Amino acid sequence: MQLFDVPVEEINLSDVNFWLAPRDYRESAFHALRTKSPITFFEEAELPPFPKGPGYYALTRFDDIWHVSRNPALFCSGNGSNIGDLPTEINEFFGSMINMDDPKHYRLRSIVSKGFTPKEISRVEDYVKTVAAQLVDDLLERFPNGQCDFVQEVAAPLPLRIICEMMGIPAEDEKQIFAWTNTILGAGDPEYGGTFEKLMQDSLEMFQYAQTLGEDRLAHPREDLTSALMHAEVDGDRLSPQEFGSFFILLVVAGNETTRNAISHGMRLLTQHPDQRDLWFADFDRHTRGAVEEIVRYSTPVIHFRRTVTADTEVGGRQLHAGDKVVMFYCSANRDDSAFPDPHRFDIARDTTKQVGFGAGGPHFCLGANLARREIGVMFDEIRRRLPNLQITGEPEYLQSAFINGIKHMQCSW
Repeated sequence: MQLFDVPVEEINLSDVNFWLAPRDYRESAFHALRTKSPITFFEEAELPPFPKGPGYYALTRFDDIWHVSRNPALFCSGNGSNIGDLPTEINEFFGSMINMDDPKHYRLRSIVSKGFTPKEISRVEDYVKTVAAQLVDDLLERFPNGQCDFVQEVAAPLPLRIICEMMGIPAEDEKQIFAWTNTILGAGDPEYGGTFEKLMQDSLEMFQYAQTLGEDRLAHPREDLTSALMHAEVDGDRLSPQEFGSFFILLVVAGNETTRNAISHGMRLLTQHPDQRDLWFADFDRHTRGAVEEIVRYSTPVIHFRRTVTADTEVGGRQLHAGDKVVMFYCSANRDDSAFPDPHRFDIARDTTKQVGFGAGGPHFCLGANLARREIGVMFDEIRRRLPNLQITGEPEYLQSAFINGIKHMQCSW
């Protein structure tokens, strides 16, 4: 990637046009912020029907984001993890645990983590392999000309089917679940609704679906994650159907969209860097862990999360005050050359132990990170073995979002 000089004063991370600009401009802008103004104040965009917020400090350096993420007492999540201020009820409705602080966060995470034990994850490992194999079978049967939309036919169905299987969602409901998740994380994209009204409508429908599912499994438990979550107890405490409804939205949306985008970006990166593809595929088991982490680092599917300062403090030499908003731009931290030498180079052999694509540690580190890693690795193993010459042939059609680094459509051939 070719970087060029971008004057810091012309950068506005709150401007929708910034997130529609070419990728090399955006990377050059974050490079300018990291080197010249690593903690920069920005006015907030207006997001009707909510009043304009007070503004925020953008954190762009790895060390500062690492510090904030791992100090939840000083930088809380309970006021919201999105940049704009929303009512507490809406924060918890959409974000569930990610918009909570201890002790509420600890209680909820302690309950739901019982559904992500090694035993629960190992239960679905064989199914991940089965679904990946089925997807390739379908490709070979339905597209005899060897061309399709990689996102819609490969990257999207895998995590969707896995999370639906884990939750006990019937196969006939997958299409509806997929549409809901697109609306929730693609709310600013015209293809997925593009309005606040559509966002709320689909979210409420998904919430009601989840409540019905949770109540059914409470009364009639099965061998699925929904049953495990509805019956899990911590000190005699269980999830209410309402809490499960909010967590369901978080789990299904996060478990579907982010893995989908990592697989999509990963396939494009392997097409652009055939040497890295050859290195990985020639000794797959040896390089899988590093390759998956590098794909997540390079693509950073979740662009940012916000915290709120709880007491006057200092970050990176900048004085901050109680009530200030700080926004951790993971996409910038993962390109910080103080943490990753030659960060714009895709290198599956680099040390990615501290990449922040799943968060920068602390209590809000991605609960499903190990499942996502497994899904990515299995899908590329299936491609390696059965579609070894698969290539991305078209330019990606990116999601219009300042929050998710998503790809909606991208042609491939084999």
